[in-house]
Amino acid sequence: MAIKLAFIFFSMILVNNYVLVKFLGICPFLGVSGKLNSAVGMSVAVIFVMVLATATTWPVYTYLLVPNGLAYLNNISFILIIAVLVQLVEIVLRKFVPPLYKALGIYLPLITTNCAVLGVTILNIETASIVDATAPYYTFPEALVCAAGAGVGFGVAMVLFSGVRRALDRAQPPKSFEGLPITLVSAAISSVSFMGFGGLLENLFNISV
Repeated sequence: MAIKLAFIFFSMILVNNYVLVKFLGICPFLGVSGKLNSAVGMSVAVIFVMVLATATTWPVYTYLLVPNGLAYLNNISFILIIAVLVQLVEIVLRKFVPPLYKALGIYLPLITTNCAVLGVTILNIETASIVDATAPYYTFPEALVCAAGAGVGFGVAMVLFSGVRRALDRAQPPKSFEGLPITLVSAAISSVSFMGFGGLLENLFNISV
């Protein structure tokens, strides 16, 4: 079981990275990655929200919505839960870490509509369990590990691209590529580099099993 959970965790970081492979959460990825401190702060906030949202939405879906025939309300319910959690994070940062709160600016409340956060909660109830063959979707431990891996993967993408953007600031690209164009090209190249992890990770865990 531990190996299977490890596979889920690392696949969410490398193979199924929400930013560089699934192209979710692009708004904060481009907007906050300019400075390392902001990138790290946003990553920690997203990891916290993803894990806590999963810990809340999975039981709500499994023990409240499904038994009462309300599974079709999962998207609305999940968005409401995520919005509450983001407000909690915003209050905590504003009170205890004011510089980070100011650095994140508008992108902090935008976590509410961050498709990566909503995506991981939906993924958890749509992906077949690899630990329990009788379960229709991820078990609770699998869901938590998936959310943690997705959050860490988001952080990895943010920190790596923050370094890329610092290098771009020192570079002298052609005038037509300055600003957003060279940033998007760099993001595309970073995304391509992550596609090589797919077969490598699968083969590694197949050997381990």
